[in-house]
Parts: sequence; C-alpha cells; structure tokens
Amino acid sequence: MTAYLQFEGVGKRYPGVWALDGVSFGVREGSVHALLGQNGAGKSTLLKILSGASSPTLGGVALQGRSRVFRSTADALAAGVSAIHQDLQLVPQLTVEENLYLGHLPRRFGVVDRGRLRDSARRQLQALGEEIDPRVHVDSLPLAARQMVAIAMALTRDAKVIAFDEPTSSLSRREVERLFSVILELKRQGRVVLYVSHRLEEIFEICDAASVLRDGRLVRTLDSLEGVGAEALISDMVGREIGDVFRYAERSLGAPALEVRGVTGPGLRGPASFSVAQGEVLGLFGLVGAGRTALLRLVFGATPASGGEVRVLGSQVRVRSPRDAIRAGLAYCPEDRQREGVIGSASVMENLSLVVRRQLSRLGFVDQGRERETALRSVADLSVKTPSLRETVRNLSGGNQQKVVLGRWLAGRIEVMLLDEPTRGIDIGAKSEIYALVHALARKRVGVVVSSSELTELLGICDRLLVLRQGRIVASLARADASPAAVLTLALPGSAQEAAP
Repeated sequence: MTAYLQFEGVGKRYPGVWALDGVSFGVREGSVHALLGQNGAGKSTLLKILSGASSPTLGGVALQGRSRVFRSTADALAAGVSAIHQDLQLVPQLTVEENLYLGHLPRRFGVVDRGRLRDSARRQLQALGEEIDPRVHVDSLPLAARQMVAIAMALTRDAKVIAFDEPTSSLSRREVERLFSVILELKRQGRVVLYVSHRLEEIFEICDAASVLRDGRLVRTLDSLEGVGAEALISDMVGREIGDVFRYAERSLGAPALEVRGVTGPGLRGPASFSVAQGEVLGLFGLVGAGRTALLRLVFGATPASGGEVRVLGSQVRVRSPRDAIRAGLAYCPEDRQREGVIGSASVMENLSLVVRRQLSRLGFVDQGRERETALRSVADLSVKTPSLRETVRNLSGGNQQKVVLGRWLAGRIEVMLLDEPTRGIDIGAKSEIYALVHALARKRVGVVVSSSELTELLGICDRLLVLRQGRIVASLARADASPAAVLTLALPGSAQEAAP
C-alpha cells in the first residue's frame, strides 16, 4: 500500500551537530505508526518538522506523493497535519469551545456567533464520546479531558495526519484505554497516526508499524509488529543487546534487610506482609489501583499506617513519619518526582544535599565546600548531565532529574531503597543507567524494592516479584517462575490464582 505520509531524506543541522541525518520512511493511511528512540534520537525534531514548527536543512515531507514545505504550524494545519504534544499547547484561560476553533471562530455580521460555536464544539466532542461542557475553561479540566480537547481541536481542522507525543505519560490505565479507543477510531476513519512513547507495551497494543531512530538516523522501519519482540526494539534503540540494558546478574543474598508484617492502612484492603533480603531486588507489580504506591508510602511513613510492624535488619522500628524511616536507613523515591521528588526551583547542588544537609552543617550553617564536594561526587558517580551544580533542576531532562533524586539518598546511610516507578517518562538509555544503579546498590547489600507498571522492566532487573491485586499481595514469584503470562494472570481482577507470598 502506498504511504500517505512520506519523510524524504530529512536532515536537520544545528551548530556542530546533525539532529537528523537522511531520515526516510512512509506511513500508511489508516494506520498507527510508532516512532521509537532514546531521548536525543531525533523524534522531537522530526515531529517539529512535520508540524511546521521547524524547517529541515535537507529533504522534506510529502503528502499523497506531493512534496510540501511547511513554514509554520499554520501551514501544516492548513495541509491537515497536527501534532499533539505533552504540554498540549492549549490556551488554559479560554473556554473549550474557544480553544477548539481558535483562529477560525464562526462569525456572523463580523462578530463571533456564540450559538453556532457552542453547537459545533458540542458535536465535535460528542463525536469523540465526550460530554465535556464547551463553556468551561480548559484550566478547570483534568489532564485526560484536556487531551481529548486537543484531539478535537485537530479534528476541527480536518487533520488527516495526527502525531501524538508521549500522550499517556500522566494518565491512569482507564484513561489510557479511553485514549486508545479514540485512536483506533481515528485509524478506522482512515487517518494517519504517528505515535511516540517510551512504553513498549503500548506500542504493541496500539501500533501497526514502527520506525526506530538512533543518533538522528533511521535504524529500520517495521511494516508489521507481528512476531516482533520488545527485546529486538530495545536493541535497535540502544545499539546493544537487551541483556546489556537490564544488566542483571545473580548475587548471593544476605539476611532480611526489611520485614513488613501485617501492615494496614489507606490503599490496602488487607494486611500486607513481605520481606526483602540484603542484596535482593524485589519487584512490585500490579495494575493501576492495585496498591503498589500505597504500600510503599505506608512502609516509609509518608502515609500513617493503622497497624502492623516494620523491621530493618531484624530490629523493629516505629515508622510514624518519613523522618523515622530515614533514621532507620530507609530511602524512598516517589512516583511523582516533579511534585514530591525534586524541588524544581532549587539547584542541582541544593537538591543533592537535602538529606545530608544536617551532617554538612557547622554551628547551624551549611559548609558550602563540603556541600559542593558531596554534589560533585554524586554528579560524577551517577553521570548526571547538567551544565553546572547551580543549574535549576527543572531544566534537566526527566532521566537526570531522577538521578538527582537517587543521588540525594546515596550521600547518606541506606539499608533499604524503595523505588516507585523509577523510570517513568525517561528514555531507554537513561533507564539502563538507573538499572545499573539498582544493581550497584544490591551489590553493596542494600535491599531494593522496585514498584513499576512496566512488567518487562521488572522481569529484566528483579530477583523476585510480588504481585498485587485490588489492594492485596496475592503472589510471590521467583525470577524463574515469573513469566509475563503468569504475572498478568495473577494481576487481573477476577483471577482465581493465588500464590502465597
């Protein structure tokens, strides 16, 4: 089948570097085509060129065999090409209906026809199965609803080509399923969908074909994903075998580093008990709402437990707050690093020294020389990419922000590291570096607990998996027994299978 959208030898040069170098591939009409690669592979640059936000140095884009030059996003929209970015690029102070028809509001006698605007907006939203009130302001809507507004906005311009850039990074599983149903409807209508995501399980669920970029060049295009494994795609993206990405190696395990006995509290439907040994990497897997985050927060004292017992290195500890947990040698990296992990307005150095600031102080004043030495050591050990220690953390990439969160704890005493979605929203190269750090901690006899919604990740790095379902731990599986089918069967609601943890 002839491609509706064709990238023709696209190259983009910035001072001293080619961000894209001769990228050519086609996307069929009525298909969902994945665009894969690490951060810096060229995906965003390619989408900017497609949407008219940037001009290519070489090559270009063709629609239905006709070469097109987009000098602006308005040019691309006029040609039926729209890109839906992570930040959605809506105007939050305007209403839904005003956003949908921004730039082409219906008018009558020179003024905006509000009745026609509202009717048109409501029809467009209902076509997506949405009952959003067109009169409400966009900033009052939850993220999933704003995303539907962005899709409806593209459709009001009769977009034939729609590109999605990491659309599910902050959505629940139910919201993801709703988005996927809309994307499949767009496909059924014969539209062309480009889909960018770090989550490989989504690629296999929603996409028909894929193109992989590495270092600005096209590695290969797969016209069908049937029979293709995640391992092959990861190898394409990083240029090495999947074993080198996860870096798993067996270790001898020590005595229990952490023992959780009958802990109860918000988010759990029954008492939770488990242990993790010194040098062990224990995975927590479950669907959204299964209780993974709730369990970690209860253990760390971020949420007060209503019952149960926590032991560290065999000694019972009273964890009434995170301060108690830290004193006992527990460290916690939360799922939402933007809100709970880093102080975005503070510098890299200030973030890295947060946990040990008291130890770095003399007579109530922080010893800035020691603080700088500590931060420099962490930056070097973790390969944090930052212009300087004084760089504001919010300006770093997601992967480097996560390294800063981890580095903060590494400066102090750790017996148990609790990691909640440690690689969410970061590329496969940065993920590999996080995995290396996890294994380095395990080799130092730290007990590591990793909660993740990416089963491939847990199967790749963990010695053992706990499966949670509807607020309860339902199984403990050794690495050798943790096949994807077995784990997913246990995690699904209504499953009768259960293995004692």
